[in-house]
Amino acid sequence: MTPQDLARELFERIILVAQRGKHDVSSLSVDDVVLERPKNRDHGDWASSISLKIAKPWGLNPRDLATELASELESVEGIASLEVAGPGFINIRLDAASSGALAKTIVESGSEYGRGDLYRGVKLNLEFVSANPTGPIHMGGTRWAAVGDSLARILQAAGGEVTREYYFNDHGAQIDRFSRSLIAAYLGEPAPEDGYGGAYIHDIAARVADAYANDLSVLPKEEMQEVFRSIGVELMFGEIKASLHEFGVDFDVYFHEDSLHESRAVERAVERLRQQGHIFEQDGATWLRTTDLGDDKDRVIIKSDGQAAYIAGDLAYYLDKRERGFDRNIIMLGADHHGYVARMMAMCAAFGDEPGVNLEIMIGQMVNLVRDGQPMRMSKRAGTIVTLEDLVEAVGVDAGRYALVRSSSDSQLDIDLDLLGKKTNDNPVFYVQYAHARTCAVGRNAAASGVRREDGFAPELLDHEAESQLLGVLQEFPRIVAQAAELREPHRVARYIEEVAGYYHRWYDKCRVIPQADEEVTDLHRTRLWLNDATGQVIRNGLWLLGVSSPSKM
Repeated sequence: MTPQDLARELFERIILVAQRGKHDVSSLSVDDVVLERPKNRDHGDWASSISLKIAKPWGLNPRDLATELASELESVEGIASLEVAGPGFINIRLDAASSGALAKTIVESGSEYGRGDLYRGVKLNLEFVSANPTGPIHMGGTRWAAVGDSLARILQAAGGEVTREYYFNDHGAQIDRFSRSLIAAYLGEPAPEDGYGGAYIHDIAARVADAYANDLSVLPKEEMQEVFRSIGVELMFGEIKASLHEFGVDFDVYFHEDSLHESRAVERAVERLRQQGHIFEQDGATWLRTTDLGDDKDRVIIKSDGQAAYIAGDLAYYLDKRERGFDRNIIMLGADHHGYVARMMAMCAAFGDEPGVNLEIMIGQMVNLVRDGQPMRMSKRAGTIVTLEDLVEAVGVDAGRYALVRSSSDSQLDIDLDLLGKKTNDNPVFYVQYAHARTCAVGRNAAASGVRREDGFAPELLDHEAESQLLGVLQEFPRIVAQAAELREPHRVARYIEEVAGYYHRWYDKCRVIPQADEEVTDLHRTRLWLNDATGQVIRNGLWLLGVSSPSKM
């Protein structure tokens, strides 16, 4: 019996009790029946506090209601015992057969196990990384690459229609500084004071010269800058995309900021807001009145010289996303953008949308790479920053992604490169991947010993305490995925599969799948193989959600 099955059984009993007492259940659904794993397993496999939620509106004592519901549940097949505790909690223990049946359900569900319909039919636009195309991806962007791609996978597993989008900042002063830096490198001059340094600038400058068919040195200054701008940005962005691809991150849409200005999308957005009554003119500039919508000051959209302010592009870009049909737009920004949130939410409201629903902003904190107890300060190639390539070179893609995802993104993170290089249980990615490899090894050895799943399945035999504990944690996976999707917290999946790995290793030490010596193969061996393979499937599904591989041998 899965938690979903048990929740439905309990909800049906709630309806029966409500009908007898003529209570209103119009606002209730099966989703209101939340089941939790008791911290103390002596209290059962599952606990529900639903009586505490509905007793007061019905004018009942919560404990009396819990007792009545428990009495109704006693006849449900698969429930071994029930207990009413405290002010009205219902503790439920399943029998071994009902609990053990989950192993077969998981194996037969395969990669679908854990998926749900929380966001079924919802179109989500997930914008992340969006690094300026003026240099390699720094560690903040690398963190968003790992977290963003994992969140996209989790939202898809929750039923959402997800589009990964990269906002390509190819408009504005930073591009001018980049092109001037390339020209300086090409001419052998020092980098401009406000420009970019690092070996990569010289690499790109040399490639621009190779790509240009004629002699660059004879071009007028303005023409030379345009050549270095157009070709240089394209080459730099090509490197960024290649680095992300090698990191396992690809985007569905690469949206060019410049297109918003070329297509007059900014003008259309301003006109829409004017019709909404949020635009005013002052001191020769065009303003958006955001103070009425929670911002600390009104914002200039078009400056007095006729140039668009930075927020003008944001207005046009948000409207473009909404016109493309996205119900929810999630933007992942770095810690230095914290002050940006209020104006973006005011912008969302100005368009008549709901902040926090149609637009969400996630703020990620800084990442430090630590080696020998000291932070890494400089990149071999970028010079002034530590980059995605530095992380991958140090520990590889799997360890890098896992380390970036397993902690909440709103907390600062120090990544110990020495720890991630170890093949020990102290290294969390090794610990989880080794558990998966061990399930595969057990499967291979079982096949060699004549233990085949298809020859028998007797879930009632899975009555060892270690089996009950392992099955209990495997049942949690669908809830963990849904919770990670709803809260936008992929680290919950990482912490969960580490817990699964721990329970699996303890089960492995206590419960044999393969018969010893001349021992006959029995249904217990076969059923334990189902449980072994179910555990491997859950770990594999969890690692996939994090964009991390599941090795079958280590």
